[in-house]
Amino acid sequence: MSDLDLQLPSAFDPFAEANAEDSNAGAGSKDYVHVRIQQRNGRKSLTTVQGLKKEYSYNKILKDLKKEFCCNGTVVQDPELGQVIQLQGDQRKNVATFLVQAGIVKKDSIKIHGF
Repeated sequence: MSDLDLQLPSAFDPFAEANAEDSNAGAGSKDYVHVRIQQRNGRKSLTTVQGLKKEYSYNKILKDLKKEFCCNGTVVQDPELGQVIQLQGDQRKNVATFLVQAGIVKKDSIKIHGF
């Protein structure tokens, strides 16, 4: 048995590229606004908006989003991500177009994640 050396293949990390991009957030990188969807239970989902500039009033943006899309939402304080806007339902495309039309962010600085 001592002659038999087992070599286990190293674990493949499918998110290694994404983590490498996030770690290079120092010099010359753009600040993106990330619009994500989280699946709750069954058909229920949650849309999160992260990365808006701190100079904006998150509560005013949330109020306009709720009124525009007829959904409920809240602003959550996350220790790592800062303030995150959460909306009920799949509002990814709606939120992206709203943020561009309102002049809050440019179209090329929005990243839509999900399915």
